[in-house]
Amino acid sequence: MSVLPNTGFLSQASKRLKDVLQLEAIEARLGPGDVLFEHGDTGDALYAILQGTMEFSIISLNGRKLSLDMMGPGAIFGEIALFDPGPRTATVTAIEHCRVLKIQNSDVMRQIRRDPELAVDLIRLAGQRMRWMGGQINEQVFLPVPTRLARKLLHIAPLRGDRASIKLSQSELAEYVGATREAVSKTISAWKRQGVINATRGGLVILDFDALDALADPDQI
Repeated sequence: MSVLPNTGFLSQASKRLKDVLQLEAIEARLGPGDVLFEHGDTGDALYAILQGTMEFSIISLNGRKLSLDMMGPGAIFGEIALFDPGPRTATVTAIEHCRVLKIQNSDVMRQIRRDPELAVDLIRLAGQRMRWMGGQINEQVFLPVPTRLARKLLHIAPLRGDRASIKLSQSELAEYVGATREAVSKTISAWKRQGVINATRGGLVILDFDALDALADPDQI
């Protein structure tokens, strides 16, 4: 039986949902770059991340990759297919070594029929996802690149201690923010001079969370 992390959505999930995941789900392991499923694949399972970081992305009509989100331990995804069976809405790729739990949609629905209150967790998850998607659209349309980048870094920072290391290249950050690599590089260079971050080979380190919080505040633009 896998030990569930007490982080992300699972930190708020009911004991019933956690029990179902531990009893019904099977564990899968992925290495860096491994694809869990592709955009357009048939959605037939719900997933929970036990370890590692996973990227959610799509390819635009002009062939450009757009990274939608990064999720870590405790996140649950794939719930859209429970309520509206159909193709997956994004490609999910392991950024590092990952462990995930997979439970078939049919097993989840069987458990919901036995205990309808289990659906409350999944409806809440779907609501959070819709709210998040609305927020992402607003950010993409109305916020400048530096503000979007600051908010994304705070979202994916693994720790909120003195500093946090983020293992994403500037090209990957550009995909995540929906900007050019040049714009992201210019912003990172400015923040490095200000002592907010330190750029490293293949990533960066957040040195001043308070300063990054201020940069992420739209009212400070």
